Amino acid sequence: MSNHRKYTLGLATLLAAGLSAGTALADSAGATPARSDTVTQKTGEDIYTHVCQACHMPEGEGAVGAGKYPPLAKNENLESAGYPIYIILHGQKGMPPVGEMMSDEQVAAVVNYVRTHFGNDYKDAATAEDVKDAR
Repeated sequence: MSNHRKYTLGLATLLAAGLSAGTALADSAGATPARSDTVTQKTGEDIYTHVCQACHMPEGEGAVGAGKYPPLAKNENLESAGYPIYIILHGQKGMPPVGEMMSDEQVAAVVNYVRTHFGNDYKDAATAEDVKDAR
């Protein structure tokens, strides 16, 4: 089978699954560290870049691939800081509990980053104490 035909069949399969040709596809290879790993980045932006963006995409637009990675951009679920804190700490569906590899300060930093970027404008900051209480 020619490469062109394989590509066309692959694209047809994606479209049949209800995805548009412009849908972002996630490449999460290597994005889920082992539990013994520790996140070394300190700022919310650096943590997002190195831990989150492989699945949620550079602009938080979300993607589909081996799973569905919800958009963080303009996401009303982020209105309460408790929701993303819980998801980062405990995981949900295909998302592993990546907060196990982060300090309370790091979790708060990445939560505050996604809540104030990507079209989100939630100004009440999460604190390390909030994260500690949710662990």
